[in-house]
Amino acid sequence: MSRHIVFFVYPGFVLLDLSGPLEAFMAAEDLVPDSYRLTVVSPKGGSVRSSTGLKVATEKAAPQAIDTLITVGDFALPERRITSETIEFLRTSSSGARRTASVCMGTFLLGAAGLLDAHQVTTHWRYAAKLQSVYPAIRVDGDRIYIRDGHIWTSAGMTAGIDMILAMIEEDLGRKVAHAVARMLVVYYRRPGGQYQYSSLLDLEPGSDRIRDALVYARENLSKSLSVEDLSEAARLSVRQFSRAFAASTGMTPAKAIERLRVEIARPRVEDGRETLEDIARRLGFGDPERMRQSFVRVTGHTPSELRRLARQK
Repeated sequence: MSRHIVFFVYPGFVLLDLSGPLEAFMAAEDLVPDSYRLTVVSPKGGSVRSSTGLKVATEKAAPQAIDTLITVGDFALPERRITSETIEFLRTSSSGARRTASVCMGTFLLGAAGLLDAHQVTTHWRYAAKLQSVYPAIRVDGDRIYIRDGHIWTSAGMTAGIDMILAMIEEDLGRKVAHAVARMLVVYYRRPGGQYQYSSLLDLEPGSDRIRDALVYARENLSKSLSVEDLSEAARLSVRQFSRAFAASTGMTPAKAIERLRVEIARPRVEDGRETLEDIARRLGFGDPERMRQSFVRVTGHTPSELRRLARQK
């Protein structure tokens, strides 16, 4: 019996949020016939214009038997008015679905419907702090490529939706099929869900001047331990006030931000190859090469030695 996958779209949706996951499911259907039935719905049905101007044929959103409900993104969603009809459709459809998911900014739709409350989710890194501030009952992790929390699946920007769908296909049809789909699409099989999104911290410009001061202090003092007490002092806030304000501005904890900052600054030095890994670890505050290795694996998915070797092969 085929699994019914329903994508919810609306005028202005990001086309790649739909097309990438659709192609992955269709490739799985080609390999395992009758594995999936795919439907694209919208609030009013008919032809719906995407953010590129390309139109997609849809059915009118209505209650139906669904295995997996997927909402797609649109960078205007944080400011978009979401209708009561859309919220009711999402709630009703999700209640009967085995999985409820979002690609990129689609989290804002699920958040408006109250479907993400008390769940850990991810979204595009640039809007993670916004999602957290608008829906405080959600636990937002703006670093991850995708997150599965129970029956709720969320992914980061655009192509990360394919990573999430490959994980769903593996759950449904097994690793061999998911691997074959990845090969057909010429994408990695598969970036771990815990892998971090593309670097953004070096260009981060938080709205709060005090948080910006703390980040500047951190960049200039990476060789130090950089405890939360040190950072809160640089921001001229109490530890409790600082931790809350930092998470609201950046979508991550101070400890996670410092680890990521260290890795982002260390990586070009690792790939350059002129310094030993021991020296880099000491000079950038990791403490020792093993701790640096663990941080690199968490942030990049690779060890420093692997990145150095790959850089030499270029």
